[in-house]
Amino acid sequence: MVTVDRTRGYRVFQGVNAVILTVVVLVTLYPFVNILARSFSDENAIRSGQVNLIPRGFTLKTYEYMISDPMFWTNYRNTVVYTVVATLIAMVMTTCYAYVLSKHHLKGRKILIGIAVFTMFFTGGLIPNYVLVTSLGLKDSIWAVVLPNAVNVFNLLIMKTFFESLPAELEEAAAIDGMNTYGILLRIVLPLSKAVIAAMVLFYAVAFWNSWFTAFLYMSQSELFPVTVYLRNLLAGATTATSIGADATDMTVAANIKSVTMVLTILPIVGLYPFLQRYFVSGVMIGAVKG
Repeated sequence: MVTVDRTRGYRVFQGVNAVILTVVVLVTLYPFVNILARSFSDENAIRSGQVNLIPRGFTLKTYEYMISDPMFWTNYRNTVVYTVVATLIAMVMTTCYAYVLSKHHLKGRKILIGIAVFTMFFTGGLIPNYVLVTSLGLKDSIWAVVLPNAVNVFNLLIMKTFFESLPAELEEAAAIDGMNTYGILLRIVLPLSKAVIAAMVLFYAVAFWNSWFTAFLYMSQSELFPVTVYLRNLLAGATTATSIGADATDMTVAANIKSVTMVLTILPIVGLYPFLQRYFVSGVMIGAVKG
C-alpha cells in the first residue's frame, strides 16, 4: 500500500512538473515567435497591433532590402571573421591563464588572481581605453575588437575551478613519464576539459557576435563594421525615415526593422547552440561548484 501511494504521488509530481515546464517553455518561446512573425508582417499590421504569433500582411520587403545591399554581406563576413578570430585568441589566453592559476604551488598565484579579479570591478574608463587603443595603432583594425576583450574574468575563474577539479595524479604520472608542461596541458588536460571548453566557446562567441559598441568606437570605415553596427545604423536610419515621412516601402522597412535585425543577429547563434548544448550545463556547473 505504501508503494502504491508513493507511485501515485510521484505521478502527480511528474504531471505538475510537466505542466509547469510546458508553461515556462511557452512563455519563453512566445517573444521569439512574435518577433519572427513581426519580421514578415507589413507596416500597417504592426502599427495597429494585429501581429501576434502569425504574420499579417506577409511581406519580405525588409529582408529583400537588407540582403540586396552588398555592404550587408561585407559586414556579415566581418562579423564571422571577428567572432572566429576573437574567440580563438580569447580561448587560448583564457585557457593558459586559468591553467596557471589552478596550480596552488605557483609563487605569486594569489597576486595573479587578485589582478584578474580587480579588473572585474575597476576599469580605466572609456577615454583612457580609447587613447590606449589609438596610441597602439589598433584603430580601424580587427585587433581593436579582439584584444581589449580577449580575457573575460568570469570565464577565467570558471575554467580555473574546472582545472582544479581534475585529478592531480594524472599530471604527476604524465610528468614522471617525461611529459613537459605544454604536453600535459595539450594531451592530458584539454581532452578532459571538452565540456568547459565548449561552454566557454559559446560564451565568447555570443559576446563577440553581439558586440557592436567596440567596433562603433574604434572603426571609422563602414567596410570594417560588423553586421551589428550595420543593423544599428539601418535601424537609426529607419527611425529617422519614419519621423520625417517616406514612401510605402520605406515605411514597411522602418516598421519591422527591429524584428528583422533581431532575427538575422540571433540566427547563427541559435544554429550553433544545439551542437554545444550537451556540454553547456556540465561545463559550467563543474567549473563553478567548488570551494
